[in-house]
Amino acid sequence: MSTTGGTQAVDRAALLVATVVRADEPVSFAVLAEECALPKSTTSRLLTALERTELVERVETGSYVAGRLFDQYAARHDPWGDLTHLARTVLETLGDETGETVNLGVPRGDRVLHVAQVDSRFLLGTQDWTQVDVPPHSSALGKVLYAFGALEVPRVLSAVTAHTETDAARFEEVLAMVRRRGYATTVDELEVGLTGIAAPVRDRAGRVIAALGVSGPTARLEERLAPMGRLLITQSDKLSTLLGKAGAA
Repeated sequence: MSTTGGTQAVDRAALLVATVVRADEPVSFAVLAEECALPKSTTSRLLTALERTELVERVETGSYVAGRLFDQYAARHDPWGDLTHLARTVLETLGDETGETVNLGVPRGDRVLHVAQVDSRFLLGTQDWTQVDVPPHSSALGKVLYAFGALEVPRVLSAVTAHTETDAARFEEVLAMVRRRGYATTVDELEVGLTGIAAPVRDRAGRVIAALGVSGPTARLEERLAPMGRLLITQSDKLSTLLGKAGAA
């Protein structure tokens, strides 16, 4: 390939990435080809290469969003430094009280980005969720962010396990319940045998900006959902208060 041709390919690929990253929502293949003024065959070839290198990612609808490489960069440079710093004591308190894995998740595009974790004291249940990308509708953290408008509910809800809620109307009822009681649960929806509970974290203006959650084996947690939910509400409220004080400082 000539130098000019190689430069042109790089420019075209960069234009596709920029278009996806700057968009407010996932961008379809047709829109990308049109906005970038590229032949469909060229668009397809470049998008395939960009997917391989995790610069873009195709979601369930077939549209494109920024790839995991952007999440890894953001996490490494820690744009949530203040939040994670203030949350550390709260996470450790929850870890001590429950013995389970504790996570803090924030909205990132159409996903939940895990920005802090305290590991379980038990061998069974230890998992580094900061390195795992999961469908938000199957997680307690994701349900919280959906329920309070921090994430937009997708049109298609895929089945991760036989217990995952995939009916849009019933999922809206689930989110309404999350808003009423103040916490979300997921039992065997992400993985059979795994249960999670989460509550919202708010900024000084009262907007939900994160979710605080506990996860562990269903056998240990299924009988403790309500008390665990109340505990999470208490601790997430403490974190929200800390964020409010930090914002007022």
